[in-house]
Amino acid sequence: MSNKNKYSADSIKSLDWKEHIRLRPGMYIGKLGNGSSVDDGIYILIKEIIDNSIDEFIMGFGKRINVELNDNTIFVRDFGRGIPLSKLEDCVSKINTGGKYDSQAFKKSVGLNGVGTKAVNALSEKFQIESIRDNNSLKLIYGRGELIDKIESKKTTSRNGTKVKFIPDSNIFKKFNFINDYIETQISNYVFLNSGLTIYYNKKKFFSENGLKDLLVKYTENQKISYPIIHLKDKDIEIALTHGYQYGEEYYSFVNGQNTSSGGTHLAAFREAIVKTIRDFYKKDFDASDIRASIISSISIRIQNPIFES
Repeated sequence: MSNKNKYSADSIKSLDWKEHIRLRPGMYIGKLGNGSSVDDGIYILIKEIIDNSIDEFIMGFGKRINVELNDNTIFVRDFGRGIPLSKLEDCVSKINTGGKYDSQAFKKSVGLNGVGTKAVNALSEKFQIESIRDNNSLKLIYGRGELIDKIESKKTTSRNGTKVKFIPDSNIFKKFNFINDYIETQISNYVFLNSGLTIYYNKKKFFSENGLKDLLVKYTENQKISYPIIHLKDKDIEIALTHGYQYGEEYYSFVNGQNTSSGGTHLAAFREAIVKTIRDFYKKDFDASDIRASIISSISIRIQNPIFES
């Protein structure tokens, strides 16, 4: 048997957290890309950081987030509670460590695997995080997942919250470039899904008072609709719908702020509910395809322990 086919104990390798992320980045952020597509990895890195700030807003802490892009460097500042200083290093460099396993701390969060921020850290040429809590702060600086500097806790008058700055690693994201329109769309969706939240992106204000209704207004502004947008909202569900004149059905669906572009049980149930409601109201057995033809709608739900499949 040739040596190249030899399988022994020496063939078994153990990688630390950052080595595994850097070796198999697709397992953590999907495809890599160079930024030319909206689902390329560099935009997922932004999402992972902003998602943490959104979770703070959902839990009732911090109504503003600042996001800046400058020379391929992303900066995100929220005004939430800030990560507990004694656990800051673990939260950004120890896999499966985080506050989202405790359903009381983050009841309806997207990120439940404790990996998001670590992936950003490992896949960044430079990653810097600072947490501010109760007049104390701690800053950590990393390079490709390796801790470079730790600026110990010191007194500060800054407001509570978290600051993150990172540069995606060009060794992994070859010749990458951020497309501003993609980031603005990403941020627009955040405010549509979280009415009352203000996000400043490069000093441009993004805010939505009417949530998903505003989302449909935006996406139907260049087309005719059959009737004013219907908007329904309760604690953990929000719906906006109208009918247009286009062919087929058009849906924008979300779970805990995650865009479920492939649908899911929530969207299937919603589509069935529309048909049942119309049939019950008119007491006629209309064909489902006729009822839903040309519909334009958005649905957002928030649940604990969501299961996403791809």
